[in-house]
Amino acid sequence: MNPANTGAPGAGKGVPPGAGAGSSVPPPTPPPPASPRSPQSRQHGSGRRTSGRRAHGLARLVSRPVSWITGTGDRPSDGGSTTARDLTLRRRLLLALSALLTLSLFVSYQGVHDDADPLRTSTAPAVLSLDTALYALGEAQRDAGRPVPTSDFQKQISVAVQSLAAAAADDDLGGPGGRQALQTVAGLITVYADKVQRSQLQPGGSVLREAYLSYATGVLTEKGSGIQDRLKTLQRQQRAAVHRQTSFGPLLWLAWSVTLLLALALTAALLETQRFLRHRFRRRYNRQLIAALLLLLAGVTVTVLFTVWTQAGMNRTRTLLDLPLPGRFIPDAGRDTASLLAGTGFRAAAAVWILIGGALLMALAETGLRRHIDDYRFRPR
Repeated sequence: MNPANTGAPGAGKGVPPGAGAGSSVPPPTPPPPASPRSPQSRQHGSGRRTSGRRAHGLARLVSRPVSWITGTGDRPSDGGSTTARDLTLRRRLLLALSALLTLSLFVSYQGVHDDADPLRTSTAPAVLSLDTALYALGEAQRDAGRPVPTSDFQKQISVAVQSLAAAAADDDLGGPGGRQALQTVAGLITVYADKVQRSQLQPGGSVLREAYLSYATGVLTEKGSGIQDRLKTLQRQQRAAVHRQTSFGPLLWLAWSVTLLLALALTAALLETQRFLRHRFRRRYNRQLIAALLLLLAGVTVTVLFTVWTQAGMNRTRTLLDLPLPGRFIPDAGRDTASLLAGTGFRAAAAVWILIGGALLMALAETGLRRHIDDYRFRPR
């Protein structure tokens, strides 16, 4: 018997070539189980990844201009935390908007209130004083033509002289030549009163009386060089000054529009920063930012209300001074003007609080974010 044909049954069957009788063959590896996710779930997952990439790309697109303006640089490429960068971006934005708003609000506020107090203290009283002087001289002219001298003439002359002295209190009356014009008018009034008194000393119907009275009338009413025309010229100049001081022109409209836009931008930035801190640090409120927001809203509201009240009073004063006022209504117009412009001095002095409030606003924004920036040991470049 051939030894090669002996052995255990089945020997040589199913054994791969080159394998010995004692070698073990590992069982075949089973295929991996099929994924339980359905094709529909795979489509949803792909859609979420696509939408996430789109949102991330949109966020980068929006943040690049702000990063370029504020100089905070790009996000870390290694996937590190961007909290320090986000904090310093918002800090710089809040400080820049606060500074711009303070400057814009101060300029806009001063543009209205700088002219309110001079209008109340000098320009409007000067217009009323010239009205009073013209009315008193008209009454004096009527008394001068009476056949019998009366004391009313001298009283009216005294009123006119006192009114001119009150008008001279305005240093800007009539421009550079205004004060000289008032001195000339005061001298002419003295000449006029002297000639009228000389005429009243003459007998009624005499030629000399008529000559004195005619000369006095010429001094008062001569066209271009008479007392009344000189006073009317000064009066027109003062009314033009009133219109300049009460005007709310295009530049003021532009300044206030920019101011309100900056206020809205700063309000939005404060709210967004508060939302960011609440989301990132799980703190409900940042006290400094809330205080800054309240200060901003209160400051802008108060300054806008002050400006509206002042401008409304100035507009009504201009309308009142443009009207021809009979003599008996001039004192009433003076009281109305003082009432309309009451408080303008206090409101004008409030401009310094805009600068103080702006500095406090910047300090609150700085301290509100500095604590979180220091927690990350971040130092701006």
